[in-house]
Amino acid sequence: MSYQHIMVAVDLTEECDPVMKRAVALADGTHAKLSVVHVVEPMAMAFGGDVPMDLSMLQQQQFDQARERLDAFSTKYPQLLAEQRHLTYGQPRQEIHKLAEEQGCDLIIVGSHGRHGLALLLGSTANDVLHGAPCDVLAVRLKKDS
Repeated sequence: MSYQHIMVAVDLTEECDPVMKRAVALADGTHAKLSVVHVVEPMAMAFGGDVPMDLSMLQQQQFDQARERLDAFSTKYPQLLAEQRHLTYGQPRQEIHKLAEEQGCDLIIVGSHGRHGLALLLGSTANDVLHGAPCDVLAVRLKKDS
């Protein structure tokens, strides 16, 4: 069985490149459609939800910057058409799962730092995506800078 539609969840750091390269190679090898998603988390979540100020303007700036970074990131991968680049807002696990279902993805690829300790085998986002995913999940091991 080969994959038909692969979605890559990225955080738009330089660490995304090895993950994306692995996804491109897999998609090319199986002739699968390739999509990419970046999720912008609500700022209130980062501050524990009890923020006594309006963060909507800052949140919009963060979203706009993420759009620019996603577009710049995508220029390195010409096979990613505009409709295959997704920028969404919310909790990463939920948004990635929802988009994977909506798009009919049969594989989600995420990066993993592989931190030591049972609780940290996968990064928190990679671990979250794994649990309850609507399809297979591939965690690509990211190398630590030494």
